[in-house]
Amino acid sequence: MTTLDENITRLKGHIARFARDGIVHMIGGADVAGPDTFETRAPADGSLIASVARGGPAEIDAAARAATSAFPAWAALPGAERKALLHRIADAIVARADEIALCESWDSGQPLRFMAKAALRGAENFRFFADRAPAARDGQSLPSPGHMNITGRSPIGPVGVITPWNTPFMLSTWKIAPALAAGCTVVHKPAELSPLTARILAEICRDAGLPDGVLNLVNGMGEDAGRALTEHPAIRAIAFVGESRTGTQIMKQGADTLKRVHFELGGKNPVIVFDDADLDRALDAVIFMIYSLNGERCTSSSRLLVHDSIRPDFERKLAERVARIRVGHPLDPATEVGPLIAGVHHEKVRGYFDVARAEGAHVAAGGTCAEGPGWYVAPTLFTGATNAMRIAQEEIFGPVLTSIPFADEAEAVALANDVDYGLAGYLWTNDLSRAMRVSDAMQAGMIWVNSENVRHLPTPFGGVKASGIGRDGGDWSFEFFMEQKNVAFATGAHAIPRLGV
Repeated sequence: MTTLDENITRLKGHIARFARDGIVHMIGGADVAGPDTFETRAPADGSLIASVARGGPAEIDAAARAATSAFPAWAALPGAERKALLHRIADAIVARADEIALCESWDSGQPLRFMAKAALRGAENFRFFADRAPAARDGQSLPSPGHMNITGRSPIGPVGVITPWNTPFMLSTWKIAPALAAGCTVVHKPAELSPLTARILAEICRDAGLPDGVLNLVNGMGEDAGRALTEHPAIRAIAFVGESRTGTQIMKQGADTLKRVHFELGGKNPVIVFDDADLDRALDAVIFMIYSLNGERCTSSSRLLVHDSIRPDFERKLAERVARIRVGHPLDPATEVGPLIAGVHHEKVRGYFDVARAEGAHVAAGGTCAEGPGWYVAPTLFTGATNAMRIAQEEIFGPVLTSIPFADEAEAVALANDVDYGLAGYLWTNDLSRAMRVSDAMQAGMIWVNSENVRHLPTPFGGVKASGIGRDGGDWSFEFFMEQKNVAFATGAHAIPRLGV
């Protein structure tokens, strides 16, 4: 295992060119600097990583035009050839996985132990959708009296992809890979707080032979570059990952051009622990699903609903474990929780410590911030809470867990559903009948029973209520990036009504 010092040395080798030359757009296969810039800084100490080209309506328009120009040839390319090219991209991601992991850890504050896996998951995303590219257009034969109906699919056209700052590389590939496999061209606007690996992905795709204009990268802020993308008439659809409030803004901005939208939004996900569960395994899962990745992920289980009969002992063990979680430098292999993404987010998360105390909850662990440089908060556990409290209703998006007791199954379901969100849910019980009843009653797009969040790429991923619109994964991704067409052939002497005879 490498040491912190070794990782810092390797990181410097990877980011030296960005520190020297900055991070620029990629439009139509060409590097474009632009007149305006902003900075990306390391969450660990606030140091400057690189200057970033700040795009706006002009750059978005140029990228949309490049994507439009490249679309006919890319859409017409046989699926087998798209498959081969996307596998070359996956191979290149694996070859540069170390670079991706180090850069993303430094740019986002996520511990390196998780970013190494995220980089490889990006390659898996490309391979999965590459293998489906040859069959992307396949349809059905649907006979009806007097007709044979033949369905088929075609790529919708140039699309916009807007990705977040948490695990940005994996989430970018999760959207871009199926879009390319379907035959769409892409304009990618990554989050301004962690733009580094989006640039690396664009370079990988170009170097692998992706035709110019098929993938375009424009950096910038949501209020200018993001808005220009969602309003551009040449962009047929927007795939967005981020907070729910931004999703509502994008829907409004795309209304005039009737944009198709796919939203993977926020969550306030419950993990329900019944008294008949394997409590040791449940404890491990509860801790992992909120404190890994700094708690900065939409599927984190930020509400613990625990049965009254086991609550005191479960919370005691939980508080002891939370207090031992290792907080530190994101490139340190021993670090389990790193710094939060930026100062403004740090202030938001730490503000909930005061909210919890004012609402009458008990801070059983954490509730503090580290002194010195960097945006660090201690992993935190609130107990003595009710579901009506802000700490139980609002997405904190940090390493913060709120524990809420329940008396019976009906109350557990009611508490689980009593939020605006509905992305994911987690359930721990050894009663199969109960697992079936409760998972069916929970208002969420994804439920894991006796498990943490384990992704299976062919399955649908997405939420309900304020947690999103649409599904990723398997054929669901192609349904978003492609249009359905039906052609009806008359099979006999079909009687046509005669008018005007």
